[in-house]
Amino acid sequence: MLQFITNTDCKVPVHEQVLAVIEGGCKWVQIRMKDAPDDDIRRVVEIIKPKCIEKEVFLILNDRVELAKELNVGGVHLGKEDMPPSKARMILGPAAVIGVTANTFADIIAVSALDIDYYGIGPYKNTTTKKNLAPILGLEGIRKICYEMAEKNIEIPHVAVGGIQYDDILPLLEAGVNGVAVSGAIANAKDIVKETEKFVSLFPKTE
Repeated sequence: MLQFITNTDCKVPVHEQVLAVIEGGCKWVQIRMKDAPDDDIRRVVEIIKPKCIEKEVFLILNDRVELAKELNVGGVHLGKEDMPPSKARMILGPAAVIGVTANTFADIIAVSALDIDYYGIGPYKNTTTKKNLAPILGLEGIRKICYEMAEKNIEIPHVAVGGIQYDDILPLLEAGVNGVAVSGAIANAKDIVKETEKFVSLFPKTE
């Protein structure tokens, strides 16, 4: 599955990015506005939420757990320096989706017993959307973590993230991830709708 992560470094406003990727067929959006005040995120969600509901698009926030509860979105993605997933679960309740960032298999193991819904494994490549980037994993690093997860029967879904381009998708799926998270490659495209359609076409159709 394709997750689109909003990008505050491109010329297109965040709400326009989201409306365009929804038109292009993306069904999973993460609002990532790391340095923005809560009110800016509130305004974005107010604009896009009706379209998300209409098109059955799953909407999560990056990091802002309390805000996710207030805005009644689907869940959150938590980085390693963000709120602990166990605390986020207490705040958001059992129905929320909680994703966590992992850079190593040790990161996977550290939270595998907690009530989380997916791992964001990365960074796959260098990316300009994150400061203080963790060590680059590359295809073999991602493949190794997927293999180690399979060996330990850890069946929590895992999504590759970090500098991913169109040509990376099929190799990453072959390496064992369940999906990919893409930001700049779509947000900076000349035509976000068409670029999203192109990315979405690489994923198996689900009923």
